[in-house]
Amino acid sequence: MHGYSRLGISRSNGGVSSPPSSPRFRHGRTKTGGGGGFGAGGGGGGGGGRGQKLHSFVERVMFVFVSAVFRRRGLLLFAPLRWWRRGGGGGGAETQPPGSVYRSPEVFEKLWAFMEGESNRSHNALMTVWHPKPHQSWKPCVNQRISAAELPKSNGYFIIEANGGLNQQRLSICDAVAVAGLLNATLVIPMFHLNSVWRDSSKFGDIFDEEFFIYALRNNVNVIRELPGDVLQRFDNNISNIVNLRLKAWSSPTYYIQKVLPKLLQKGAVRVAPFSNRLAHAVPSDSQSLRCLANFEALRFSDPIRMLAENMVDRMIKNSSESGEIYFSASSDMVAFSCCMYDGGEEEKHEMDIARERGWRGKFNKRGRIIRPGAIRMDGKCPLTPLEVGMMLRGMGFDNTTSVYVAAGKIYKAERYMAPLRQMFPRLETKDTLASPEELAPFKGHSSRLAALDYTVCLHSEVFVTTQGGNFPHFLMGHRRYLYGGHAKTIKPDKRKLALLFDSPDISWDNFKSQMQDMLRHSDSKGSELRKPSSSLYTFPMPDCMCKQAETGIDNGNTTKLD
Repeated sequence: MHGYSRLGISRSNGGVSSPPSSPRFRHGRTKTGGGGGFGAGGGGGGGGGRGQKLHSFVERVMFVFVSAVFRRRGLLLFAPLRWWRRGGGGGGAETQPPGSVYRSPEVFEKLWAFMEGESNRSHNALMTVWHPKPHQSWKPCVNQRISAAELPKSNGYFIIEANGGLNQQRLSICDAVAVAGLLNATLVIPMFHLNSVWRDSSKFGDIFDEEFFIYALRNNVNVIRELPGDVLQRFDNNISNIVNLRLKAWSSPTYYIQKVLPKLLQKGAVRVAPFSNRLAHAVPSDSQSLRCLANFEALRFSDPIRMLAENMVDRMIKNSSESGEIYFSASSDMVAFSCCMYDGGEEEKHEMDIARERGWRGKFNKRGRIIRPGAIRMDGKCPLTPLEVGMMLRGMGFDNTTSVYVAAGKIYKAERYMAPLRQMFPRLETKDTLASPEELAPFKGHSSRLAALDYTVCLHSEVFVTTQGGNFPHFLMGHRRYLYGGHAKTIKPDKRKLALLFDSPDISWDNFKSQMQDMLRHSDSKGSELRKPSSSLYTFPMPDCMCKQAETGIDNGNTTKLD
C-alpha cells in the first residue's frame, strides 16, 4: 500500500537520512562556570608559604578534574581554571572582570537625580520611537498562498502531546498542523502534558478556541476533537496502546515521510509524546504556510481569556492617556533557570537552588556541570531586573508619564525589586491592577491561562521590551510583525553591553543616555527583519506568511471569521 503525501514526496526503500541536529547545538556554546565550592587562600592560620602551597595543590586538582571531564568530548578546557585565578570562584578578593557583577543599584543611585530632572517633559520617546519604512510594509497573505482544494482521503490519525508552557505548547500545535498536512493525516486536538514547572492542568479548549481552530483549518487539515469510538476500540479503548513514535528533534519532512507515514498507514493511528521541536525550521513552502495559518489565524484564545484580556487592554489605554504604553516580562522562573546571581547573597542563591531543583529536577546538579553566574552575565544571558529595564527606558527617553505594564508570573521578591521601577514609572500596571480579584479568580492556579492574558496585553502595546530569552518574547515579536506591517515594534536590548554599563558606577548620565538611544535606534532598524534559513517563522513571519504591500494589491483580507 502506498500512502499519499500532500507534498508529493515519494517513499523510498533506501536508507533514511538522519534529521538535522538542533540549531541550538550547531554552534559551540559558551561554557559557563559555577559558583563557590573552592576556598580562596589556604586553609587556616599557617604562614604565607604554606598557604601558597595549598593554593597550587587545589589548582592542580581542579585542572585534573576539568581535563578529565572535557577530554571525553575531545576538548581540553582551560577557561574555568583561568577564571578562578582571576577571582571568578567567589572566594578571592581580586577584582571581578567587567560586567560580571550585578551593580545596577549603584548606577541607579548615581543617575536618579538626573532622571528626576528630566521628568514630565513635553516630549516623550513614545511619540517618535518607531520609524517604519513605507516601501517595506508587509501584509498577511497566508490564505492567498494555500490552495482550497478538497482534502484527499486521510491516511490515519495523528495524535500529539504538547509539553511546556503556553508558547511551547503553541509551537507544538502549529508544527503538528504542518506534519498532519504533510502526512495527509487527521489531526486529533492536541493533549497537554502536565509540566513540573508550569503545573497547569488546562486542556486545549480551556486556553484556545477549539471550535474556531477546527473551522479555520477546515480547507487545509482535517481536525477532530477526539478519536472515533471504533478506532479507539481497536486499541482496547486506551490511547496509551497506540504506538508512540520517539522522533528525533528537528526532524526533516523526508524523515516523516519515510519513517512516520509507513507506521501511520500500518496502524491507522500514531502518537508522538512529547512533541516538542520535532519539526525542522526548513520545510517546503506548503508546510510553512500551514504553520503560518495555524499560529497567526487559527489559534485564538478561548472566550473567557479574550474577553478579560480585551478589557485589560482597554483599561490600559484609558489609564495611559496620550502617553502610550510599554510592556515587558519579568518572571522568577526565568531568573532561576538562567543561573544568574543578583544582590541577594546566600539567601538568594539558596532560594534559586530550591526553585531550580523543584522545576528542573536534577538538570543543574549533573556531575561535572559548573555554573558561573559572572560568565553568564558577561555573555548577556541574564534576565534584566525591573530596575535595569527602568533605567534603560529612562535613558532611551521614556519619561515618568509613560504607562508600563509588567507581564509576569511570580516576580522574585517583588516588593523589593519593583520599588525602583515604580519610582521611575509611577504609572505601573500588572494583571492585578488592571483586573479585579473576581475577574482573575477563574484563572488562578492556571499559569498558561494567566500567560495568555499577558500575551494579549503585550501584543497590542505600542512598545514591547524583551528582557529574557524563551518562547514568550519570540512568539510575541513574530505576532507583532504579523499585525504591524512587518515591524516588531520591540526593544531588544544588547544585554552584553548593558552588563558592562550597569557595572560602571561612575558612568555619566549623558554617556548612558547616548548608549541607550543608540540601542533604541538599533532595535528600530532590526524591527523588519526577514527570516533566515535557520530561523523560526514564529519570530520572523516574512516572507513565508506575509507579502510586500505592493504585491498584495489589497488590504488584509486574511482574517478568518467564524459564522
